[in-house]
Amino acid sequence: MKLKKVLSVETVWVDLKSTTKQEIIEEMVDRLVAAAKITDKAAALQVLLAREQKMSTGMQNGVAIPHGKTDSVEELVAAVGLQKDGVDFNSLDGEPANLFIMTLSPLNRTGPHIQFIAEISRLLSSPEQRAAILAAKTNRAVLELLTGK
Repeated sequence: MKLKKVLSVETVWVDLKSTTKQEIIEEMVDRLVAAAKITDKAAALQVLLAREQKMSTGMQNGVAIPHGKTDSVEELVAAVGLQKDGVDFNSLDGEPANLFIMTLSPLNRTGPHIQFIAEISRLLSSPEQRAAILAAKTNRAVLELLTGK
């Protein structure tokens, strides 16, 4: 999957302000609503928070991948956010998360969702890549690191 098809400068943020898991999810959803990527904020929040209750999407190495399926999006929607101080996300390694990759996909489509998570996971498996992303000062710089452009 080409990340530049689903990520844009409007869906990449280096300045998340929230300090809790729920606040991070809400802030990212608010920004996706503002970017006209989500049609039903309440439905999107509900599926993301329900997914977190089943099992945390906090991975390891400071990465969290909140995701879900909802009819509030017509196609795969993705966003990347940084909160440089770190947020407790109940991560697998017990460490705070500071790099958040959110994705929502339509209920009736599975492929793009899985492809996106696989591609972003591959990219973020490199400690150097994660460090470069966290050091980025602008939304565009993060986007370029992720898309190679």
